[in-house]
Amino acid sequence: MKSKYLVIDDLTKDFGSFRALNNISIDIKEGEFVCFLGPSGCGKTTLLRCIAGLELQSSGKIFQNGELISQLPTSQRDFGIVFQSYALFPNLTCFDNIAYGLQNLRWNKSDVAERVDELLSLIGLSDHSAKFPSQLSGGEQQRIALARAIATSPNLLLLDEPLSALDAKVRVHLRQELKKFHRRLGLTTIMVTHDQEEALSIADRIFVMSDGELMQAGSPRDIYINPANPFVANFIGMTNFIDGTVVGTSSIDVAGKRISVQCKGLLKGDRIRVAARPEAIEICPKRTKTSFEGKVTDLEFLGSFVRVHIKTSLSPNNNLLVDTPMVENFNSVISLDSAIHFSLSPKLLNIFENDDA
Repeated sequence: MKSKYLVIDDLTKDFGSFRALNNISIDIKEGEFVCFLGPSGCGKTTLLRCIAGLELQSSGKIFQNGELISQLPTSQRDFGIVFQSYALFPNLTCFDNIAYGLQNLRWNKSDVAERVDELLSLIGLSDHSAKFPSQLSGGEQQRIALARAIATSPNLLLLDEPLSALDAKVRVHLRQELKKFHRRLGLTTIMVTHDQEEALSIADRIFVMSDGELMQAGSPRDIYINPANPFVANFIGMTNFIDGTVVGTSSIDVAGKRISVQCKGLLKGDRIRVAARPEAIEICPKRTKTSFEGKVTDLEFLGSFVRVHIKTSLSPNNNLLVDTPMVENFNSVISLDSAIHFSLSPKLLNIFENDDA
């Protein structure tokens, strides 16, 4: 098992009367790729800046490879960083941008040239050495910024929304490149993002944050399948919320129909909120004893599947999203404004206490 490389212990950060981080405690293993994920203003960038020493925490401690670094200045911390804007020097060539940190460390010219050439080759931009940032695409600038960040061989790489300035197609391509890059180097990496698809596709572990607090930590699969609370269920992927009542330890009642599902920590009669992903709802060809009814209000063709919008009294907002694969014949079952029957897949549901009840 890999050792804990970065440990954040009870970290709090206040800006005047505003608490940006509230008692955050996490640990990150050596060589792990993790994402701090959450909406704007949740504290994820502040946490990254505290790790880098760009912000000083109000209380709490940070340990890197067993060493207390909480009070160290940024210059004495072992990391490379890539900002959202890349922050490349516009008046320096790609070669000189990458060489900048090495020159500050007073490497001799031949060693600098060898290291920069090695990194340009690694990122596939060897023929761009003499170009200036303005002559590069956004994706190429991002790769130069990555090369500059790792030039001095840091043991920790910090990425502050490095893909957000790119268009969607380039972003999808580069996140896969970033994943391959990480696998080649094995560098402990922390990436801040508000893009849940990005985090799910690239991270070994995700730390979901909201209002300065840690909501859940786990693998992308764990967080998607077993969200810790309604916020995580709603933020990670799409989720339908359906009201219900606990009938027993292993069954619930939804609109008069009993569904077998585990209800740990809940008592008979408790009002609940059922979280059902769009793929956890199944379209039925006809009415059954366990099916519900609604009206199709919209159809979205999304390639391999169709997203069906269903108006139904089952949901608090009177609308459900259902994803159903294109391999089926929809014409006889699904059409705009038609009545439709659907059922809930018990194994794919998550049950939460209804705080609004």
